[in-house]
Amino acid sequence: MSEIKEFKTESKRLLDLMIHSIYTNQEIFLRELISNASDAMDKLYYRSLTDKNLKINKEDLKIKIDIDKEKRTLTITDNGCGMTEDELDKNLGTIAKSGSLAFKEQNDKKEDINIIGQFGVGFYSAFMVSDEVKVESKSIDNEQAYCWTSKGVEGYTIEPCDKKDVGTKITLHIKEDSEEEKYSEFLEEYKIQWIIKRYSDYISYPIQMDVEHEKTKEGSKETEKVIETETINSMIPLWKKDKKEIKEEEYNEFYTEKFNDFQAPLKVIHSSVEGQYKYDALLYIPSHLPYDYYTKEYEKGLQLYANGVLIMDKCSDLLPDYFGFVKGLVDSDDLSLNISREVLQHDRQLRVIEKNIENKIKSELENMLKSDRTKYEEFFKVFGVQLKYGTYSDYGMNKDKLQDLLLFYSSTEKKLVTLKEYVMRMKEDQKAIYYASGESIDKIDLLPQVEILKDKGYEILYLTDNVDEFVFQVLNKYEEKTFQNACADNLDLDSNEEKEELKKENEENKDMFTAMKEALNSEVQAVRFTHRLKNHPVCLTSEGAISVEMQKTLNAMPNNNQDIKAQTILEINANHEIANKLKDLYKNDKDELKKYTQILYAQARLIEGLNIENPTELSNLICEVMSK
Repeated sequence: MSEIKEFKTESKRLLDLMIHSIYTNQEIFLRELISNASDAMDKLYYRSLTDKNLKINKEDLKIKIDIDKEKRTLTITDNGCGMTEDELDKNLGTIAKSGSLAFKEQNDKKEDINIIGQFGVGFYSAFMVSDEVKVESKSIDNEQAYCWTSKGVEGYTIEPCDKKDVGTKITLHIKEDSEEEKYSEFLEEYKIQWIIKRYSDYISYPIQMDVEHEKTKEGSKETEKVIETETINSMIPLWKKDKKEIKEEEYNEFYTEKFNDFQAPLKVIHSSVEGQYKYDALLYIPSHLPYDYYTKEYEKGLQLYANGVLIMDKCSDLLPDYFGFVKGLVDSDDLSLNISREVLQHDRQLRVIEKNIENKIKSELENMLKSDRTKYEEFFKVFGVQLKYGTYSDYGMNKDKLQDLLLFYSSTEKKLVTLKEYVMRMKEDQKAIYYASGESIDKIDLLPQVEILKDKGYEILYLTDNVDEFVFQVLNKYEEKTFQNACADNLDLDSNEEKEELKKENEENKDMFTAMKEALNSEVQAVRFTHRLKNHPVCLTSEGAISVEMQKTLNAMPNNNQDIKAQTILEINANHEIANKLKDLYKNDKDELKKYTQILYAQARLIEGLNIENPTELSNLICEVMSK
C-alpha cells in the first residue's frame, strides 16, 4: 500500500473551505472538471504546433463521460497532454497550484490558445459530491502512467498504474444520499446532460456520453433499448460565427431555446469587440414584456461566459436598470474572476464591457427609431415605461442618455412623437413645450384646460403613464424649452390687455371668491375667474410642484401613509353665463351661492378623475338646485 501524503498547504482546513464554502452550486464540479480536460487538450494541441514529433489531429481530441449506477461512479476521460507523477503531486497535491496558470504565463504572448483554469482549485470541487476521487493519467512525456487517489482531507496517494493511452481519467465515487442532499442525481443521464448543456455547451471539443434510447426493431413493432455514443455539447457558439453566415431563424431559435421565450425577439444585437478588452456579445430585445418584469422575482442580467464556459447566469452588473429588459450573453477571454470562477471581480475590465454594452444598446435603439419607426414604436409600447423610469430615477442622472429615446402622443400629429420632433414644429413665439396628463388620450383630449391651447393651434403632448410628469420635472428643459402643464395655473396665454382686464375682474369679485372658498372649507387654494376656458364653465388648475395627476399617482403608491394633495385652484370661465349667475347669487342669495360653488367644485373634480367624497349629498344638492 502506498504511503498517504499530506496536502502541501495549510491543509485540512483549507481543503474543507474549498469544498464547502467557495462553490455555491454542487453541479459546478462537472463544469470545472470538463474545463480542466479542455485545458489539457489545448496544451497538447498547442505543443503539436511547435513540436514536429507530435502528430496531433485536433478532430481526434474529445472528452468522454461515463456513468456506472451500480458502482456509483462518474468518470471524465480526456486524451489531452496528461500528467507525470511529479505533475500529479504538484498540481493535485498542492491546493491552488495551477498547471493551467503556469502554462498561460509561459505562453501569454502567443495566440490561438485559451486556458480556462487559472487558480487550481476547480478540481477540488469534485469532493463536494464524491467521497473518493481517483485520477489516472499518462503524460505525453512519460511511458509510465500514474494514479492519484484521495478521500479528501486525509491526504492522497500516488502510485503507478496500467493506463495505455495518453490523457487523464478521473473517477468520482459519488456520495450516498442523505436527508439533506440527493447525490444520486449526479448518476442520472438527464442531469449530467443538463449540466453539460448549461455550463459547458461551448467547450471547443466534443463531450460524449453513452445514451440509452428506445428504438423500434427492424421488421417489428417491438422496441428495444439501444446504447449510442452522442456528442452532448454544441461546441461552436453561435456568437463566435460570422454574422453574415447566421440566418435570422438561427438567432431566433437560439433565443427561444436559451431564454425560454415562446416568441421570437423584436431585435437581435450581435457584436464582437476587439481592442483593450476582447469580448463577444449576443443581445436580444424581447417582443413582449416578461410576465414577472415588474415583480421582486425578476432578475435582470446577461449570461456571462469565459472562453465559452458559463460563469454566471445573471450578471446584473452588465446592464443598467433602464435596459434591464435586454436578454443575452457576453463571452470574454479577459475577465478577472474570483477563485471559484462564480463571482466577478469588480475591476476595470467589467466596467469597460458594461459601458460598451450600454452604448451599443442605446445606439441600436437610436438607429431603430431613425430607420424603422414602426418597429421602434412597437418596442416603445412594450418597454417605453422602463426608459421613462430610467430617465426619472437616480435624480435624473441618465436623462441626457435617454431623453431622445422617449415618445409621447401628440395632439396635432395624432401619433407618438419625440421631443426633438415637437420642438422642430414649435411656433416661433412659443416659449414652452405644452403637455397634459390623464388616464387616456381620449380623456385628456376632452379636458377643459387643453381647449384654449388647441384653439390657438399649439401642439400638446398627452401623458398617459404615471411616470410621465415626473420625467418632465427631472428633464426641466429640452433644447432650452421649458415644460408647461396645460393644467397649471400659470399658463400665460393672454395678451397684456386681457391680463389687465382679468386682473380687474378678479379684484372686483374677490369677496365673492373668498365666500366661495369658505364654502368649500378651503379645499382649494383660491377661486377666481379665468380666460383659459372657451366653452366649459369650470376647471381645476394647480400651482406648485405637484399636479392633480401627480397627486393621484403618489397616493396610489404602496406603503404611502400620507394624504398628498396638490395645491388646486377652482377657475371659473369669466365669459360663461355661470359667471354672471354667481355674481347675482353673491348679491342676493349667499346660501344658494354656496350650493352652486359645491356643485361646480364637484364638476371640476369629476373632470379631473378625482373622487367625490359624498356622491349622495352631491346628487341631492343638484336636485335641490334644479327644482327651484
